Amino acid sequence: MMYKALTGVVLLAVLCGSSPAVAQRPVTKNQPLEFATTADPTSYTFQFSSADEPYLVTLRENYALNDIVAGQTTDLDKARTLCTWVHNRWVHDGHVRAKKPDPLSILKDADLGHNFQCIEYSIVLSGVLTAMGMPARAVYLKTADSETRREGAGHAITEVWLRDQRKWVMLDAQWDVVPLLNNKPVNVIDMQKALATDDPGLRIETASNTRAKTYFNWLSPYLYYFDTVLDNRFGVKTQPSSVMLVPKGAKYPTVFQRDTPIRRMRYTNSVTSFYPTPVEMLVGNAAKQTAPGTTSLN
Repeated sequence: MMYKALTGVVLLAVLCGSSPAVAQRPVTKNQPLEFATTADPTSYTFQFSSADEPYLVTLRENYALNDIVAGQTTDLDKARTLCTWVHNRWVHDGHVRAKKPDPLSILKDADLGHNFQCIEYSIVLSGVLTAMGMPARAVYLKTADSETRREGAGHAITEVWLRDQRKWVMLDAQWDVVPLLNNKPVNVIDMQKALATDDPGLRIETASNTRAKTYFNWLSPYLYYFDTVLDNRFGVKTQPSSVMLVPKGAKYPTVFQRDTPIRRMRYTNSVTSFYPTPVEMLVGNAAKQTAPGTTSLN
């Protein structure tokens, strides 16, 4: 698998260099961001692997993923369990990137004692979730001043499609955090609004020692630009194109941290286009358009 992040996220080695224990800047009061709710005239084709892709079968069997989620009855419970499992595979190091940025290679190196940054958590969690039949993708978060900041302008999390909730929701394996709003999982846009409005129903679930206030304060500045790759398949050569969700009226960033160009990026203000509905289909069937964004499961 290619480092999908950086056609879409041009910053692999520098995306998440901040320590989890340290907020990147003093937190200031944010405002809820505004996005379009109508779809773009031109749709985006998102691609995801099916769980029977040979690469994912190997991942599932080599790491006994069925045993890890045994006893978990809902998609959310399975996702939360896998988030904790990935969190515990290595210790976060914001200055180390994987030589081979695919889940099996990262896990193999982690078994040998290597530590990695946030991107590797998002890649591995996306892989194990997809291997368990839950389409998932890495989502790259950037600060409002990500073009001009010298460092610490981005973070990577995972979003997974929960079939039983019919929704994309976020998980952060670096912190072992699953945010909930009024006891329901949220995506990154829900999260930004809840933090900006100090919604009292916002909390986290974690099996680690992460504190909600610490996490929210640290994460909040990153919730401005959101991008993800269109081709989220595993075990095949992927296409290096991405789409970035930009708030209404905001500049479309073309560089990251002053000197890293952002290439092969499409931009949208539409949350509808950014959040496709994965096609649930039998293996071998052709993908069909189910919403303004077209999604293929291959």
